Formats: sequence, C-alpha cells, structure tokens
Amino acid sequence: MCKKIFCTFLQKEAEQQDFQSYPGKLGKRILNEISKEAWSKWIYKQTILINERKLNMMNAHDRKLLKQKMVSFLFKE
Repeated sequence: MCKKIFCTFLQKEAEQQDFQSYPGKLGKRILNEISKEAWSKWIYKQTILINERKLNMMNAHDRKLLKQKMVSFLFKE
C-alpha cells in the first residue's frame, strides 16, 4: 500500500517515494515533502541540465550547482 503525502511541488496529495533518494537532512525533507511524480519531473529536468551545461558529476562545483538547481526546482526557493 502506498503512503500519501502532501507534495509541496504539486500542491496536492500524492504518492510518497519508496525510499530516501538523496542523503542527509535534505533527503529526509525530499522524502517527506516531494512525491514520486514530482521527483520524476526533477530527474527529467536534471538530465537536461547535465547534458545542456555539460556538467561533470565528478566535479564538486558542478554537483553543488546541480544541488542548488534541485532545491530551487523542487521547493521553488
């Protein structure tokens, strides 16, 4: 049975993710506030960002940039 949460991205009740997909406090916040559907929208957007900006996930600066984009995308901050 799927647990329902209020998704802050979609602004409605939606299915919670099956597991914490990001580490740390931010990961717990994502698990509790971001639905499966919203997370899949982020994954799609993330792929576009990595490809268009030619980001290298081995580069700390690029990972930091992607994290900032993720927070602003999911939480509209």
